[in-house]
Order: sequence, then structure tokens, then C-alpha cells
Amino acid sequence: MSFLQHLEEMRWRLIRSAIAILGFGVLAFIFKGIIFDKIILAPKNGTFITYRIMCAASKAVGFEDGFCVTSDFELQNISMAGQFTSHIVVSLIAGLIIAFPYVFYQIWGFVKPGLKTTERNTARGVVFFTSLLFMSGILFGYYLIAPLSVQFLGGYKVSDQVDNIITLNSFITTITSTTLASGLVFQLPIVIYFLAKTGLVTPKTLRAYRKHAIVGVLILAAIITPPDITSQILVTLPLIVLYEISIHIARIVGKKSLDNELKSNS
Repeated sequence: MSFLQHLEEMRWRLIRSAIAILGFGVLAFIFKGIIFDKIILAPKNGTFITYRIMCAASKAVGFEDGFCVTSDFELQNISMAGQFTSHIVVSLIAGLIIAFPYVFYQIWGFVKPGLKTTERNTARGVVFFTSLLFMSGILFGYYLIAPLSVQFLGGYKVSDQVDNIITLNSFITTITSTTLASGLVFQLPIVIYFLAKTGLVTPKTLRAYRKHAIVGVLILAAIITPPDITSQILVTLPLIVLYEISIHIARIVGKKSLDNELKSNS
């Protein structure tokens, strides 16, 4: 294909991706009762499933109501078009999340023809695993990081003389940013896989820098979670597991590359 043909191919894939995002976004816009009442606004209520599980676990280990969340808080809108704008933004984000597997499929469809046959074979299933990891990260962020952040930040006070009056825009930003960030962080095994295929990282390198990675994970957990040890541990453990999985993936990739090299030499 010529350069202009490549541009035309990319243009149509971008158009199809945009149509998918807008299509799911329109559905999310129509069903705002489900999107807002059941999903976006749910973590502000004490009856949210994460809080109920935390409360049950707290009582099971003898802490009584130590981790039980009972307080709700109200949200307010302070701009004329605030709720309508939030409705549109949340709908587009929902459309992006739902359409992610198809969007990545379009991206991969554009990249795949430029790969060699062996490279395409080794990357088989990349759309499925990338989508699976992204959705797992989204669920992890929504059910763990977002509610912990909401309850801590929503109830934190520097003084009893200052009341927290949470705006709708601030609340939505907290929920969406932490959720999307988790979805991206969960792509670590995929990134390591391709870096290992290109030889930029090796299992030995990843193991050598394991301590540095753990420190980095702790810093990341401290940034995206409330500043309490329980929240940071809950976030840190899955990220460390992802790093260990990445080391295992790099080892498998390195072994396959070595086997292929030996076969070619023989």
C-alpha cells in the first residue's frame, strides 16, 4: 500500500472507532438513570457493595464497625449547564469503555498487516487479553480505588468549622480518573510482552529492578488512593502481582525467542 492508502485505511478505522464510541455513548446518554444512579453516583452511598463487604470483613476479624461506612453526602451543581455537560462527558466515557475492545481491534487491524508472520502468530489473542486486562482494571478501579477515595476525600476535614460541599463535577472527575487510570495500569503485562519481544527488557532485568518496581508501585498507590495503609495495601498487592506476571511473561517470551534462534542456526 502507498502512503496515501495507509492514511485512508487509518482514517476509516478511526471513523469506525468514533462511530462505536458515539453509538454506545448515545445509549449511555439515553439510559442516564442506570449510568448515574446505579453506577456513577453509587459509591457515595453507604450501601455500596464495596462498603458492605468491608463492613462484613471488619466484623469477621473482630474490628466491629471499624471499616463500616454509614455516612452519605450530597452533591451539588453550581453552574447553569453543569449537569448537562456532566451528562455528555460521562456518556462519552461510558461509550469509550464499552467500545474499547472494538476500538483496540481497529487499531490492531491497522498495525497487524505490517508485521511478519511469526510476529502475528506470537501476538495472537492480543485483542482479547488487552480487553480483558482493561476491563479488569476498570472493575478494580471502580469497586476498590474509587469508593475508598470518595469516602476518604469526601469526609476529610481540616477543621470542624469547614464543611465539605462536594460539586458534581469534582465527584465525577474523581470516579472517572481513578477508574480509567486503573484500566491503563492493568495493561502492564501487555506492555512487557511487546518490550520483551523487541528485546528491550528481559526477565533478568525485571528481577534486578524488582525492588525499584515495588517502591514505584507504593508511590503510585499512595498517589491514587487515600493516605491510609489499608487502602494502599489493597491497591499495591494486585499491582505487584501484575509485575510478577510480567516477569513470567518475559521469561516465556525469552525462552521462545532462544528456541527459535537455535532452530534457525541448526
